[in-house]
Amino acid sequence: MITISKNKFKQCFESKMYSLYAQSIEEASNEQLLTVLSSVVKDIISKKWTGTRLGCEKEIYYFSIEFLMGRQLKSNLLNLDIENTIRDGLKEMGIKLDDLIESEGDPALGNGGLGRLAACFLDSMASLNISGHGYGLRYKYGLFEQKFVNGYQVEVPDNWLTQGSYIWETVRPNKATVVKFEGDIQLINQKGKLKVIHNNFIPVMAMPYDIPIIGYKNDYINTLRLFKCEILTRDFGPITANALNHSGSYEDALKYKYYTEEISQVLYPNDSNYAGRLLRLKQEYFLVSAGIQDIIRRYRKNKLKISNLPNNVAIHINDTHPTLCIPELMRILLDEEGLSWDEAWNITINTISYTNHTIMAEAMEKWPIDMMKKLLPRIYMIIEEINRRYVESLSRKYDDYDKIQRMSIINSNNIRMANLSIVGSHSVNGVAALHTEILKEEVLNDFYVDEPHKFNNKTNGIAHRRWLISCNEELSNFITELIGEDWKKDTTELKKLEKYKDDKKVLKTIEEIKYNNKVKFAKFVKKEYNIQIDPNSIYDVQIKRLHAYKRQLLNVLHILHLYHELLDNPNFSMEPRTFIFGAKAAPGYYLAKCIIKLITSVANKINNDERIDNKIKVIFVENYGVSLAEKIIPASEVSEQISTTTKEASGTGNMKFMMNGAITLATLDGANVEIHEQVGDDNIIIFGLKAQQVLNYNKYGGYSSLDLYNSNRDIKRVVDDLINGFIPNISNEGRAIYDSLITYNDEYFVLRDLENYIDAQYKINELYKKKEEWNTISLINIANSGIFSSDRTISDYARDIWFKGCEINGENNEL
Repeated sequence: MITISKNKFKQCFESKMYSLYAQSIEEASNEQLLTVLSSVVKDIISKKWTGTRLGCEKEIYYFSIEFLMGRQLKSNLLNLDIENTIRDGLKEMGIKLDDLIESEGDPALGNGGLGRLAACFLDSMASLNISGHGYGLRYKYGLFEQKFVNGYQVEVPDNWLTQGSYIWETVRPNKATVVKFEGDIQLINQKGKLKVIHNNFIPVMAMPYDIPIIGYKNDYINTLRLFKCEILTRDFGPITANALNHSGSYEDALKYKYYTEEISQVLYPNDSNYAGRLLRLKQEYFLVSAGIQDIIRRYRKNKLKISNLPNNVAIHINDTHPTLCIPELMRILLDEEGLSWDEAWNITINTISYTNHTIMAEAMEKWPIDMMKKLLPRIYMIIEEINRRYVESLSRKYDDYDKIQRMSIINSNNIRMANLSIVGSHSVNGVAALHTEILKEEVLNDFYVDEPHKFNNKTNGIAHRRWLISCNEELSNFITELIGEDWKKDTTELKKLEKYKDDKKVLKTIEEIKYNNKVKFAKFVKKEYNIQIDPNSIYDVQIKRLHAYKRQLLNVLHILHLYHELLDNPNFSMEPRTFIFGAKAAPGYYLAKCIIKLITSVANKINNDERIDNKIKVIFVENYGVSLAEKIIPASEVSEQISTTTKEASGTGNMKFMMNGAITLATLDGANVEIHEQVGDDNIIIFGLKAQQVLNYNKYGGYSSLDLYNSNRDIKRVVDDLINGFIPNISNEGRAIYDSLITYNDEYFVLRDLENYIDAQYKINELYKKKEEWNTISLINIANSGIFSSDRTISDYARDIWFKGCEINGENNEL
């Protein structure tokens, strides 16, 4: 095991302070102390951080456009099992470890569930001794930093690299690669073999920055490799000449510099215009080309046969953003390795696997042919040939033109990335049982019928080390006191907690721990927002990306309903409730930004209305991210998982809340279905339309929001609030939301579910009055959350996808 004594640590820390800053510890700022500490930790792990183990076992490479990592210091110390040593050593030097933990910023490498899932998966792979590494982009500004100005979301650059570098990264200039854009393709027949020459291309350099991913108490360290796009600063032979051709004059040099640097500037550039879409495509190809080249370079270094690539390497694409892995791997196998088409295709299919994260048509990426052809001419040629062969094979099987057109990769002048992902992978998985069934039976039914063996489910999971052991230490320690340490490595052990469901002392302690976390969060809210919230109130929380289908609107309409009830009847019986929101809206998503303005305006009105005697408080935390979630989730009592049924692929926030003892208020959507299965009817509050009802409405119609509006007093009252001046300063935003509900017939069935949601919220209110019953449900949720650890999810991926048919620890894994 990696170890260090307290005295040795203190010596290293003091020495590192002088070598980095030439000053004493007493003179240093928290930021400098944090940099020194991270540098010492990196020194401690350096011998174990080998970066690759090719030749020893199969390597997993996980491509994702985002990795929402969160702060790393506490997680790394926990996984290395040296937190107490470091804490004591720092204390003797007059330094508080908690101050340094709080001074670390969140790396701006992700946005929502997709990126957080990727981070959890990396954690689990390292903790399970799986040699699995991530490939992503090193964004200079990430998504954006959210500010509220007069209740409006304002986006400012998230300058997370304030010191020019990230404290946990190590740059690897000797591993830089070149990615080529644009240019002309020349095909030459040389003695029966096709030679491909790429002329007049624009070369950019992919500079790798490595972040260690440390396994839990097992001395296993993997790597997250992030690529930054730079101008060529070293000699790549003839390629360098192309760079010089694009920077002949000073003006040309500036254009080339901008062309290069914008590629890794921001996460998810606004794709509402051509330039933004083009930049997204550049980003996606830059990531996959740099990553695939890096994989093949490592593979060649170990002198392994390219034909054995699928036995030694698994490439996993997290949603469709990295789909170009498929034609890029084909390009290398065809153009550089000299393989035949059939050989290259067989290797590609058996190496690559794909996770689908959505059933929503607008999230299924499509790229215009003209854009792809100009930016990536060789890649387009390969995609075109993949499609030609695929359509030809379908035509031999099916006499159904419409079916073939639906399955075609290229259609209506667009390249459909989900179709390419399915065709070019050996495995296609959904991320919750319901989501996978909808993919198989509805959205991707043609592909499922054609190749059913490819489709499988892998329900998402969360890294319990971060989301329970680290962020809720008091609860974690109490669990250990009750059932021992084994649950930390095997979360199925949490099930043992159920034997305490009738133990009043245990239930009371769980209540006290929750209250302590609520007090901590109340102090944070007071400090950051100067709002006083009552720790004795119900903390009702919805923290997730702002999208119409996630239905933050449903939540706020219910808040308005409660507000009216209190105004109409001051003796209205309700437990005090604190509603907590956290969400960012995409910069170009007008309706989502209108909903943010609505919530902040409702909050301002309610929080300052003395008539309701603080029965309701509404808090919208600014710039929601991982570190804020780590404060909110341990304090939460109601977990709002209220998406329109069939729209949420899985969700992982639901799992984090459950593991921390919150009670889930949910539609039967995504992984909520499986949470319901685990805890039973009595330990979750379910409401709303079922999946088949939503699918039927979407297929056959029959829903009229206007009829509901006209026939239901409570619904009409809160909808009218949007446009009648009851809520100040939302005239334009309120009208836009009103129109989405009434004029455009409420696409996400907010009003259809509102009455049922109000009833479900009433059940929450009544249940909270029975504290012992509430605490029992809380304990049962914790006890049954173990199945939602990402360790279980990654074990499933390894068994069924990545290592299927391979030897693992001496055992054949063929199912």
